Amino acid sequence: MPRTTDGATPVPQRLLAAATRLFAEQGYDRTSVQEIVEAAGVTKGALYHYFGSKEDLLHEVYARLLRLQQDRLDAVAGADEPIETRLRNAAADVVVTTIDNLDDASIFFRSMHQLSPEKNKQVRAERRRYHERFRALVEEGQRSGVFSDATPADLVVDYHFGSVHHLSTWYRPEGPLTPREVADHLADLLLRSLRP
Repeated sequence: MPRTTDGATPVPQRLLAAATRLFAEQGYDRTSVQEIVEAAGVTKGALYHYFGSKEDLLHEVYARLLRLQQDRLDAVAGADEPIETRLRNAAADVVVTTIDNLDDASIFFRSMHQLSPEKNKQVRAERRRYHERFRALVEEGQRSGVFSDATPADLVVDYHFGSVHHLSTWYRPEGPLTPREVADHLADLLLRSLRP
């Protein structure tokens, strides 16, 4: 288990929490390593031991969200439920998990271009795997006749994820809609667009 300096939260999680907060407030490029380690209450040596670089922290901010979403999508997609239920659950879940991790999502969309080509390629591959699993649900419903195949599955997926990626620009926790309500509205829009 990673060492802790405060007796409770492991050092990597403290570094990630500090980096996430600072990247969200100030931007990735305006946040220094020194600010991150001071906010986490650790040394630069600890950061470089666990992450290697500030860029590695940026990559991990997004990778942890994507891992969470991938695990949840795999569970939903593999459930023994009708395809319409599985797609609706998957469509709603990605909205809820994005809103629940809004700082992570907004940091990623603002700062992904600052990753090295190698890390950028890795993130794109991870995202592609998620989108392909989601698209497979749409295609399953189209093949079985539950969903209309008038719109190619790729466009259906792009339409939904365009809405998801835009959440960080407008959603506010103090606003009139809960994460679940937003998720239900967007999932319903998606399913309505697929009705035969």
